[in-house]
Amino acid sequence: MQSMKMGSSAVSEYSDSAFSLLANSLVMASVRCNRRPSSSPNRCTFALVTFAALSVLALFVCFTFLRSLSGVWHSLQGMHTSDLQIRFHVDNGRPLERNTEVFMKDTVGHLKNGKQVLQGQGEAIHRVTGLVENSTEVVEDRAVSYPGPLQKVCNEKSAILKVFMYDLPPEFHFGMINELPNGLLWPRNASQAPSYPGGMNQQHSTEYWLTLDLLTSTFPNRNFPCSAFRVEDSKKADIFFVPFFSSLSYNKFSRLEGNDRNIELQERLVQYLMGQHTWRRSGGRNHVIVMHHPNSLHAAREQLRPAMFIVSDFGRYSPQVANVGKDIVAPYKHAIPTFKEDTSTYESRHTLLFFQGAIVRKDGGYIRQRLYEMLKGEPGVHFATGNTERDGIRSATQGMRSSKFCLHLAGDTPSSNRLFDAIASHCVPVIISDELELPFEDELDYSEFCLFIRSSDSLQRDFVIKLLESVEKSEWIRMWKRLKQVDHYFEYRYPAQIDDSVNMIWKSIARRLPSIKQSLHKGKRYSRSRLVTRG
Repeated sequence: MQSMKMGSSAVSEYSDSAFSLLANSLVMASVRCNRRPSSSPNRCTFALVTFAALSVLALFVCFTFLRSLSGVWHSLQGMHTSDLQIRFHVDNGRPLERNTEVFMKDTVGHLKNGKQVLQGQGEAIHRVTGLVENSTEVVEDRAVSYPGPLQKVCNEKSAILKVFMYDLPPEFHFGMINELPNGLLWPRNASQAPSYPGGMNQQHSTEYWLTLDLLTSTFPNRNFPCSAFRVEDSKKADIFFVPFFSSLSYNKFSRLEGNDRNIELQERLVQYLMGQHTWRRSGGRNHVIVMHHPNSLHAAREQLRPAMFIVSDFGRYSPQVANVGKDIVAPYKHAIPTFKEDTSTYESRHTLLFFQGAIVRKDGGYIRQRLYEMLKGEPGVHFATGNTERDGIRSATQGMRSSKFCLHLAGDTPSSNRLFDAIASHCVPVIISDELELPFEDELDYSEFCLFIRSSDSLQRDFVIKLLESVEKSEWIRMWKRLKQVDHYFEYRYPAQIDDSVNMIWKSIARRLPSIKQSLHKGKRYSRSRLVTRG
């Protein structure tokens, strides 16, 4: 294989050599022709032209053959090649166009110099990013058709995480929504899985999307890639996933007077996990449990705290139970639909600042009342009460899509789905929540598409308005474009797509594996001493 040299650089090398050989041959033939008697110049010229034409034709056939072999070579390497015209913009605004050969694998491409230039979803690439030689980062939205099929394989080798999922009874997961037919433990296919309840339940539905993605990873008809693959052998697992719909359990059972079903499920879950050798072996440190609703798993979180929790924020947990070093922050599922085909302009978004929600909140929400009193009469500001019913969502959708900036304020907890509604609406979020932890911040720079204001600063007279008015049109447009480029990171859906919320959460978990392994290894240091002590 190595001797074939089927890369595109090899094709260029062979073509250069061939043209050089042709030129030399023509020169030699011309010299011989000149040495012939003057009686045969026409015959010699005809032979020379014929030789040149046949040589060019032969070279063209060889070149085409080599290019086809090059395509085969890249296919064997699991990569596809496409010549694209990529336009980069430098700081002075002058476009620089460059023909570049882009190699693509798993929807991520690299220039020959190794710099990433492509990132996309599905079977089309939607975003082109790159670096020009002066290291100025550039980004351009464009739809680029990709000529080759993307990798659609989901198996143990292609996934970044091998996950063992416990076979908990259906009442802990899908059976909590609808009883599965014929006493099944799991749905036989994705269409058999019941839909997660609607309304405000949806915002904490992370547990559902992760479980469904993991469950279907082994289905034979799955034709889209995965970040996590379910393994049957616990010895092969990187992590252990506990499929308990804790947020739905809280929403469905806790508010029914005299019903302790939610607590009963938590107690049974603790009993079940403590009886598993896989939990005892690690102390639960390589286990993943979703408790996205701030009040979910309240009766069991203390006993299960060695596990990695997937949370919305850390507002209602002690640092011993949940913290940013151990656990994963996942986005809410936004209530407002994503603003597709967003062609709005700076001028068409006539509202400067938008907020619609409850004004009076407990805990850290006192700032809402203060800001409401300060901002309610300001020109270009919409600051009003609202609800999450259908009419409230409709008016919030219209309001956010016609506003330049959208307020995210701390409420009962540091986070809310209002931030993700703003991102889905491409309304630049203005975050006033000092204790807020953000999803995927080790990959995303939120300062590129959000504004942050300290709570103490926001309560100064005219501070918020002056800060927003200081944002020039060009800067706002840059942030608006960036919102359109990152909104897919905050989408929950099935089937999951590249770099949506489901896959980003799995990737976040995968990045924690080294620290989990380190903790497990350190825990074995004095294992022999404990045996002596027991003796």
